[in-house]
Parts: sequence; structure tokens; C-alpha cells
Amino acid sequence: MSDTKQRLLDGALAAVAEHGIKGVSARTIAAAAGVNQALVFYHFGSVDDLLAASCRMHTAARVAVYAAEFADVTSLRQLLDVGRKLQVRERELGNVSILAQLLAAAQGDPKLAEPVSASLQLWVDEIESVLRRLLTGSPFAEVADLAGLAKAVSAAFVGIELYAGVDATGSEHAMAALEQLAVLVEVVDDLGPISRRALNSKINKAVRAR
Repeated sequence: MSDTKQRLLDGALAAVAEHGIKGVSARTIAAAAGVNQALVFYHFGSVDDLLAASCRMHTAARVAVYAAEFADVTSLRQLLDVGRKLQVRERELGNVSILAQLLAAAQGDPKLAEPVSASLQLWVDEIESVLRRLLTGSPFAEVADLAGLAKAVSAAFVGIELYAGVDATGSEHAMAALEQLAVLVEVVDDLGPISRRALNSKINKAVRAR
């Protein structure tokens, strides 16, 4: 990748952070990147296309930063601990604010909605991989839609990150509730074989009755 394209990709999110999504333009991105604004269109075609490419690239880079920590997770509670660290780091770096801006803009812009969704899917894929590894052999794995659960966990983390900006206490309560669910899963996994079979039977009946 050329130095100019990289500077534009970095400048796009820098412009979002500085001006908000409504203040982003070829001019503000070019100023952040230190290049001529005509290069935005030369390399990416439009501001939206540049924002989409920047979102994908930077999300992939952030996921890669945490890949080793996700790989070392051995329990749901540890996964939540990684989530807490991620939440704090990303907020300090300003990435939570940028994510909020992109999510808001994507609501009314199909050209942004698809790449923002694809970027969030990178986090979902990482979390789904961890959940499948942790829940193998668990009664929950037999009835749970792990792909859907990964989306729910990812959405919860995104929501909690954004919520923390307006209600830190409320976001802490939300994290505590997730930890209680993690403890519940651990308790179920520690049940003896007879109790687990009885639980499996009740869960399966409940699922069939839906």
C-alpha cells in the first residue's frame, strides 16, 4: 500500500475523531492526512468509500491486537475480563467515540452500513471462536446458537462501551450481570453426570416447546 493511501486511511478516522461524522469531508480528511484533497477521490472514489475502507482496516488491526489475549482465554469470566480491558483501552484511544459516530452515520447510509457491519463481524468471529472452544461439552452448547450468542455478546460489549460514556455506573452493572451469567455456566458445567442429564432433558423440552 502506498504511503499516501495509508495516510488517507489514518486521516479518515482522525477526521471523525476531531470533527465528528457530520464534519468529515474530503477537505478535513486531507488536512488530517497532510495531502491534497483531490487524492481522496483519486485513491478511493468518494469520502464514503474511504471511510468504509478505513473502518475495515482499523477494525482488523484492533482485533489483531487482542487476538493473543482471546486465544489465552480459558473461561467465560476470563473472556469478560478481556472485554473489560478492551473497553477501557479503546475508550482511552478514542475508538469508542469513533465507533459511535460510524454507527450513527451508518443508520441512514447504506454505503456505510455494510462495511461497518462487516467490521463488527470481525469481532463477532473472534468471540464466536472463543465461545465454541469454551463451551464444547457444555449443556449450553447443545441447545445454544453459538453464532447468535457471539453476536449478542459483541452487541452487548459495543452497547456497554457506548453506555459507559453517559452512565459509568450503569455500564458497570451491565458487566456485573454478564459475569453472573458466566458464573451460572460454570456452576452447570460442574454438575455431576446425572444432574447434567436431567438439566439437558429440561433444556431440550423447553427448546422444543418454543
